[in-house]
Amino acid sequence: MKKDGIIEWIREYFKGNDSLNAVIGISGGTDSSVSAALLCEALGKDRVVGVLMPCGEQHDIDVSKQLVDQLGIRHYIVNIKEPVTALHDLIGDVVGCEPNDTDAYKTNTPARIRMTVLYGICALVGGRVTNTCNLSEDYVGYSTKFGDAAGDFSILSSFTKTEVKEIGRELGLPSIFVDKIPEDGMSGKSDEERLGFTYAVLDRYIRTGEIDDEATRERIERMHRANLHKLLPMPAYKYEP
Repeated sequence: MKKDGIIEWIREYFKGNDSLNAVIGISGGTDSSVSAALLCEALGKDRVVGVLMPCGEQHDIDVSKQLVDQLGIRHYIVNIKEPVTALHDLIGDVVGCEPNDTDAYKTNTPARIRMTVLYGICALVGGRVTNTCNLSEDYVGYSTKFGDAAGDFSILSSFTKTEVKEIGRELGLPSIFVDKIPEDGMSGKSDEERLGFTYAVLDRYIRTGEIDDEATRERIERMHRANLHKLLPMPAYKYEP
């Protein structure tokens, strides 16, 4: 089972740091649900801290609440609407424009504020922040640099979205968590609507190189090349005296 290797890896990562907690953002989606369940299996529920971060009203926050209740983990709810709005107004006034007219600002800024919240709570409870991105998202750069793409350790980055669902079923998670339609919670669209192709098509291409539509293959590879900077170490000039 895939889950067994991941659980052992998590235990090894935290080995010698028995006082540290694993802090994880809980969206109610497949990746955060599966990650949280794996952490509980590896460390015990008392060392897993979930953070729910709606931005104003979140239509599916009940799913997030169901997950933390089912796992029995300590959790906090931090509504990020106020800091998102304050930063929007501040930057808009300084630059002299409407920030939300730019999609990159509108979708990425809340993600970066969420990561700031996670590290803030992490500093208070003593822990490490969990990255929950999967291989499918990473391959096409469907994440926010210094937002959800950040973290101290990554559990699912070797697994496609399809495989993450398989792991969720291995863990015995209910379908409401495993099969929830992926969405960013900000755009009002599903991941697949924004990407322009399904995860099933992407995952097949990643694992086998096979794809039925050449235009889709070109789109996937174009996104992959354009977003490699999110995965690679920061380029740095090296001075040699």
